[in-house]
Amino acid sequence: MGRKVLVLNQDYSALSICSVPKAFLLVYLDKAELVAESELLKLRTISAEFPMPTVIRLHRYVNLPYKGVMLTRQNIFKRDDHRCQYCGTSDELTLDHVLPKSRGGKTSWDNLATACKRCNSRKGDYTPEEANLKLRQKPYKPTFLVFLRDFSGSIEESWLPFLARKEKAFQ
Repeated sequence: MGRKVLVLNQDYSALSICSVPKAFLLVYLDKAELVAESELLKLRTISAEFPMPTVIRLHRYVNLPYKGVMLTRQNIFKRDDHRCQYCGTSDELTLDHVLPKSRGGKTSWDNLATACKRCNSRKGDYTPEEANLKLRQKPYKPTFLVFLRDFSGSIEESWLPFLARKEKAFQ
């Protein structure tokens, strides 16, 4: 059961994503309420049938002072669609500092890009312009909601009202 469930805070803001069993347990233990369920799928036991959650809302507000996306190798790869940002291949991927560290480049969302070993080696200690390479997209730091919406794999249609509503508040 690889399906995911959107978890909303008490104020209906998107908080995280969890597995179906975890979401079912939160609802069953009365720590959350079912907001949306799958129309096609059900959870079945030997003697009972339950709706399969797609969106749940916590009964208690969870205060998260910082809701950001962690800077990790895998999150950079997700942001860049697991493709080299110079040639587009998905083979032998590494991370590249657009402005090399030796020239003052930082390890940050805005300076890291996915690159294949070949392009990374070709670029070396140069900027993309100096190495005659062109970035397919400028590196950026995704917001928490953009990351949830765009990079968490497949999303349920029932999530869209909650992700779109909050995203407009950020703009």
